[in-house]
Amino acid sequence: MPQKKCLVSACLTGLCTRYDGQSKGCPSCLQQLRAYHWIPVCPEQLGGLPTPRPPATLTNGDGHAVLAAMARVIDRDGNDLSPQFIRGAFMVLAIARAQNIDLCFLKSGSPSCGLDPVPGVTAALLLAHGIQVVSF
Repeated sequence: MPQKKCLVSACLTGLCTRYDGQSKGCPSCLQQLRAYHWIPVCPEQLGGLPTPRPPATLTNGDGHAVLAAMARVIDRDGNDLSPQFIRGAFMVLAIARAQNIDLCFLKSGSPSCGLDPVPGVTAALLLAHGIQVVSF
């Protein structure tokens, strides 16, 4: 029987894709990934943002609100990165659909991947399309 597939935030696997150019390797996530054929993704990079990049935050809402054009993703310098975050989220969704993936392990606290304290843009889009998101 083929191994089940999942997506994972690239930074959780040890790749240096975080906004600060660092990784956020997560031993407990890597332990969970042993049961899967996993594909690393970085929504911010897929959306066209460089690494490193200024940190960004959700403003006036969560990822669902950004997708509905009722909130924004703003970086430390005041730039609106909502279009790049939305583009990256849809790229991750396209990868998930193309690979028949229904589970994603995503980085907590991220304006893209986080679930806590509020869902980021990518997490919100995946959840809206019935894809399970687990936060690390």
